[in-house]
Amino acid sequence: MYKALEITVSGRVQGVGFRPFLYSLAKQYQLTGIVQNNFGSVFIHIEGNEPNLLQMVTDIKREAPPLSKISDLQVQAVSPIHYKDFTIVPSEKSSNSLPLVSSDAAICDKCMEEWRDPENRRFHHPFINCTQCGPRYTIIQDLPYDRIHTTMKDFQMCPECQKEYEDPSNRRHHAQPICCPSCGPKLTLYDCNNKQIADRQDAVTKAIDFLAEGKIVAIKGIGGYHLACDAYQGASIKELRVRKGRPQKPLAVMAKSIETVQRLCNLSKEEEKMLTGTEKPIVVLTERKVDSLPESLSPELTSVGVMLPYTPLHHLLFEGGKLDCLVMTSSNLSGLPIQYEENELEKLSQVCDFYLTHNRPIYLPLDDSVVQLENSETRYIRRARGFVPEPFPTKRDVDQVIALGGQQKNTFAIGKQNHIWVGPHIGDIENEEMIQSFENQLEHFKGWLDLDLEVLAVDKHPQYSTSFLAEKMNCPVISVQHHHAHHVSCMEDNNLTSPTLGLILDGTGYGEDSHIWGFEFLYGDASSFERAAHLTYTPLPGGEKCVKEPWRIATGMILHYWPNDGKEIAERLFPGKQKELSIIEQMVFRGINSPQAGSCGRLFDAVSAILGVCHTSTYEGEAAVKLSDYIMQLPENEAIAHPYPYRLHEDKAGLLELDFSPMIQQIIEDKLTSTPKMKIIQRFHSTIVKSCVDTVLILFEKRPEWNRSVVLSGGSFQNLFLAREIKNQLQKQKVKVYTHKKVPCNDGGLSLGQLIIAATKWNGS
Repeated sequence: MYKALEITVSGRVQGVGFRPFLYSLAKQYQLTGIVQNNFGSVFIHIEGNEPNLLQMVTDIKREAPPLSKISDLQVQAVSPIHYKDFTIVPSEKSSNSLPLVSSDAAICDKCMEEWRDPENRRFHHPFINCTQCGPRYTIIQDLPYDRIHTTMKDFQMCPECQKEYEDPSNRRHHAQPICCPSCGPKLTLYDCNNKQIADRQDAVTKAIDFLAEGKIVAIKGIGGYHLACDAYQGASIKELRVRKGRPQKPLAVMAKSIETVQRLCNLSKEEEKMLTGTEKPIVVLTERKVDSLPESLSPELTSVGVMLPYTPLHHLLFEGGKLDCLVMTSSNLSGLPIQYEENELEKLSQVCDFYLTHNRPIYLPLDDSVVQLENSETRYIRRARGFVPEPFPTKRDVDQVIALGGQQKNTFAIGKQNHIWVGPHIGDIENEEMIQSFENQLEHFKGWLDLDLEVLAVDKHPQYSTSFLAEKMNCPVISVQHHHAHHVSCMEDNNLTSPTLGLILDGTGYGEDSHIWGFEFLYGDASSFERAAHLTYTPLPGGEKCVKEPWRIATGMILHYWPNDGKEIAERLFPGKQKELSIIEQMVFRGINSPQAGSCGRLFDAVSAILGVCHTSTYEGEAAVKLSDYIMQLPENEAIAHPYPYRLHEDKAGLLELDFSPMIQQIIEDKLTSTPKMKIIQRFHSTIVKSCVDTVLILFEKRPEWNRSVVLSGGSFQNLFLAREIKNQLQKQKVKVYTHKKVPCNDGGLSLGQLIIAATKWNGS
């Protein structure tokens, strides 16, 4: 029987070959009609034999293109129009559908086959792509996703590319970045004085030679420039660190192949799958002891961030056998935004010897994503390229709500209808350049989503840049406590709405009592929370200065716990600091610039300093990261060390308070009596695990009406040992435990929780 259907497919269905896929299905089942891109959806009218219509609907669900993601599919029977053929009609920007755009995708296998074929017209073409790979998010200026709305609009297609683009049966049909060597962007190599050295293939050849000679080359990628050098040449790495102002922070590498990665690092099947997927993020791996990379790449750490080539240009750099592994770090100077525009090339000359660039503009800058795998589960450290702008569906009413995130590792979040967009990793917004980068990205998302802003969420800290930005946006503002946002972020990440206990182990957050929180046991949901337990407060002499000088944190703790002989103890631990210690002693006892803090991150900093692991931090979290690295060297099945003693009592407000002074005392004694460092670190970690588990169980015993479920959030849970052992120990006690799945546990996931809390309060639900 001849019938007709109207089908609306919503989700990530633009720029992923969805219309050619539908065209092929229609031809296969001898159906007629039309398909059209709308604003975030695809509309299909098909006519023909009823069994074939139903089979096409089944295949749409079952065989959709790999990069697509269907969030909704509506089918309605309609009257036939009696089309004579099946055609693809021009796009419309006239729908209430959500604009779900594909992320940038690594070069696909089919394009790689062509790229490697000397007989193919795109052999070694640096910009080869199709509907299943290539730039998306970073080149889109407006929606719907058509070439005229991308930075490729000024590149006139040659007749052959035009033919492919218009052919519905071709896999490059409406591949918006489509091009070839005769009509696409061009490569150019310049020296640091902006003098052109070479272009096209010769530019790549010379760049390879320079890299092999130990030079530093800036390379334009999908979302910005990388600084590259040969990863085996320690002198080049040290020089790059000097120029970039990054003395200790680990540098990521790009390996030629999965075989190279296997030679350099321990690699599980799950890690290999992540490395080779369409996203190709940086994956944090454990280095092998043999054939290791220079120590200067990841100082005092056993792990290294590794990625594989994800653009055809990257693959070109490894052709010829001269290079096997490259340092690939973002080209920004420390504390500044990633460089991506041609007018910024003068800044690049300060940090590189040469730069390899091209004339395809980047519209939106984007960093590489960073992930770590734990028991087959992905833990996001930085969510960016390959994952942004993937939205999250939600059960909440979040429409027209924006959350501005935190001060460090900033991301913003935007609610539209029943979806949430967590923006790209922006970084620490502590200067004008970073604030401008934040505002540019946010304005793009607002325009892209056609937002009519109703309410803003910001961190409760009065001095965060986001608070000042909110004042300029002329709408109601809801301040959200930092750790409540972490709590609710993990709840939303797991689709939880009923109250839970949040165990938040974090660095710094402005507390309700104006002290610094960061070791919190909070019970509640998006509407409210109750603080049930916390870490004892100790002074931070010098305030923010302590973050960069962890020995100050340790000194503040020691003076707080042992006021009579604390200075003498500190002098034994930190010889050569006598002058500073006298000043710090007065600051602590007189309460001068010594805010009170109960923070897991600062506790790790203090222990790291006491043990001599890190006295001074050159990057955020360095002391804790280096301390944590020791514990990750242990086999997972090794027995947990015997914990140090600690106390748990009620504070003046009746809250449970963790007092680790007995532990700190024994750690100091062990340090001064030359107990092996690894043994001390094992016992320290075991103490944190036991204290957290004991506190949770005592709280549940005291409050039997509470749900026996716990969410784990906060930056300290990047320590996989803590996350794994606390989860395992609680599960043994029949407690349901939830960890982050789609956003980082660090402040990169903060905006998600802020948005949910603000939406709940604003809508009264």
